[in-house]
Amino acid sequence: MPEAITRWIVASPELMAGLMGVLALLIVLLAAFLMRSARKADAWQNRAFDAETRVAGLESDVGGKRQWIEQLEGERKSLQTRIEDLSGELHRVRVRLREQEVALDRERRSAAEKLELLERNRDALKQEFENLANRIFDQKNERFTQQTRTSLDSLLNPFRDQLQDFRKRVEDVYTTETRDRQALRSEIKSLQELNRQITEEAANLTKALKGDKKIQGNWGELILERVLEKSGLRKGVEYETQGSYRDGDHQLLRPDVVVHLPDNRNLIVDSKVSLLAYQQWVNEEDENARADALKQHVEAVRNHIRTLSEKDYSQLHGLHSPDFVLLFMPIEPAFVAAFQQDENLFAEAFERKIIVVTPTTLLATLRTIENIWRYERQSQNARRIADRASAVYDKLRVFVEAMERLGSQLQTAQGSYDSAMSTLTRGRGNLISQANRFVELGVRVKKELPRGILEQAEVDAEDTEMEAAMNADNQQE
Repeated sequence: MPEAITRWIVASPELMAGLMGVLALLIVLLAAFLMRSARKADAWQNRAFDAETRVAGLESDVGGKRQWIEQLEGERKSLQTRIEDLSGELHRVRVRLREQEVALDRERRSAAEKLELLERNRDALKQEFENLANRIFDQKNERFTQQTRTSLDSLLNPFRDQLQDFRKRVEDVYTTETRDRQALRSEIKSLQELNRQITEEAANLTKALKGDKKIQGNWGELILERVLEKSGLRKGVEYETQGSYRDGDHQLLRPDVVVHLPDNRNLIVDSKVSLLAYQQWVNEEDENARADALKQHVEAVRNHIRTLSEKDYSQLHGLHSPDFVLLFMPIEPAFVAAFQQDENLFAEAFERKIIVVTPTTLLATLRTIENIWRYERQSQNARRIADRASAVYDKLRVFVEAMERLGSQLQTAQGSYDSAMSTLTRGRGNLISQANRFVELGVRVKKELPRGILEQAEVDAEDTEMEAAMNADNQQE
């Protein structure tokens, strides 16, 4: 069958030409289709390349964002760690304060118990001394009794005075502690009100300063002075202002405030930070200008932190300052604005050993220092009370030893007295009997012996016989 079709096509030239034309048309169409497919393939390839390029760019952006997020996460963890460290330090400080309160209360109770014991012993000793004085009065004459009483008074009066002074000191310490606790409660209640007043005054004065740096400095020092007054610290005692000190290079430095701590330590407070850019930020209405002013404010705070760290107050002669300095910002919104704008500013300041504080945080810090000083004074009073109690105990010991010696001497004197009286009134041929016999024999005397001593004397048998013989002779005569 195909062979027949082929012979038929060959035998028809017109059909042959038609088929050739159709074939040529099909070839042209096929070529056009292939070219169009090639152009579409190129276009898709270009799109795929562009898509890959965009994907690579997005991956790069994602990597950068991921690094930025990791950096922020690291900073957040660092700040969280710092907050936890500060919280732990605050907890330890509170624990130490509580331990000091417990120790002070224990010492106070111990002192009260010792005082009560001394009071009881004093009463017992007083009663014993009175009994001893009564016995001495019964046994000795008026002159010896008066001398003994005078001697006892000279021994007891200093001891009584010391006990009264000791009681007064214990009562003063207890009264002072109670008054300080009540004052602390009252001050804590007024702390929020004081903070609100300071914040309002700071906001009002900020609008009135108009960029005058001298007025800013004076005003900042005024706010700092008010915070110091409200802290309970005493000027010239627990803190000083505008003192003059020299560093290792003999350069003169004048820190705004030097706060004294126990154990001869000191804390420096500086209040000279510039707030001109902050005032511009507050007063500006244009957003771009406000943004520039806020950046300038952050930079001003950073520059002052750097300048303050270069002064190195810890090397000043005559001061034992910690490694860090308190930078006082009198306006809390200025502090918040700066540290919200640049979250790294606090870490940078801390690395330079600068702690930025506001009226609220500085007042809380100074309150803590005032409490430390109060407990230090109470501890010193407790130590003085303990020393005085030890001295009183030593005096009491010396007094008891003296009384024991006096009792021993009195017993010895009593024995000597009894022995002498026995020799005088007892036994054969005692002196009283013999002396009285002379009177009976007619010897003249100015005054006879006391009747009591004569009654105590024993009569000798020989004397009785002699008296009987003499009576008989007298009768014969």
